[in-house]
Amino acid sequence: METQPEIDFNRLARRIKRWGAELGFQQVGIADTDLSDAERHLYRWLERGRHGEMNYMRRHGRKRTRPAELVPGTLRIISARMDYLPQEPDPSEILEDPSAAFVSRYALGRDYHKVLRRRLQTLAQRIVSAVGPFGYRAFVDSAPVMEKAIAAKAGLGWIGKHSNLLHRDAGSWFFLGELYTDLPLPIDAPVEAHCGSCRACLDICPTGAIVAPYQVDARRCISYLTIELKGSIPEPLRPLMGNRIYGCDDCQQVCPWNRFATPSDERDFAPRHGLDRATLLTLFGWSEADFLNCTEGSAIRRIGYLRWLRNLAVALGNARSDPAIIAALEGRRDQPDAMVREHVAWALQRQRGGAGR
Repeated sequence: METQPEIDFNRLARRIKRWGAELGFQQVGIADTDLSDAERHLYRWLERGRHGEMNYMRRHGRKRTRPAELVPGTLRIISARMDYLPQEPDPSEILEDPSAAFVSRYALGRDYHKVLRRRLQTLAQRIVSAVGPFGYRAFVDSAPVMEKAIAAKAGLGWIGKHSNLLHRDAGSWFFLGELYTDLPLPIDAPVEAHCGSCRACLDICPTGAIVAPYQVDARRCISYLTIELKGSIPEPLRPLMGNRIYGCDDCQQVCPWNRFATPSDERDFAPRHGLDRATLLTLFGWSEADFLNCTEGSAIRRIGYLRWLRNLAVALGNARSDPAIIAALEGRRDQPDAMVREHVAWALQRQRGGAGR
């Protein structure tokens, strides 16, 4: 499409940000497509094998770091932030209770991919209504997109030492989404980084996955182990996982900037099916039908029932020795899947030996 010369792009950019706020985004910024710094960082990370089994990080070549190769004609990227922190309970309370199941805060409500994508499509339609048809594509962690690098360029925050995006007034409890567009909109300036000498995230990581400032080895990260890894979790890492059954938020919880995060009132992100207060035994008792029913519309469903049982078995192995836990594990000793059987056997050995917390 050829851009209409009479469009006031400065005014349009201001309107886009106002429309974004009306649609529930806490911040909207605009970036250009030069991701050369992020490209160098990504390829160093890949060369060191720190992506583990996430081969999709290589699959699309330079399309991940060169937006115009992914979507031809892309000139600017509209980056949007939506906060998701639940109102309660305090995550530390769950982590301190070995019988409780910890699910990463982002996964307690509806699948954020769908929520943000709908809002971004609506934002695009408002732009169409204002200036006519234009080229765009909406992304929410669903394609080879460097969302954090783009958001940093768009002024939505800086990338912290834990590799998450940080905002002075919102911490890191937010989702990101993008509109790749062929509109020559004015770009926003990046913000200054404010991590300073702080290393709280490095020190708190249960498995030592943050191997150096701004460097994460995914192969040790609990989020990777519980979500991305398809096979057996390495035995040396299992005791370090505690009761974290889907993701890990420790590096965010300890970050000083998250003191300023505001709980979200977005209904779609409110906890569902009691996952914010569930016990390990309750979730381990779910049938596959229960799992599918209770994770409908949730990001959790992507790991499938077998990895769900695998993760829960590890957490039960880390819990205090309890006859009820041993009985539950015994009930799944003959699970047809070899991976689940292996983790159940490991957990039983821990429970009987009193090796849990």
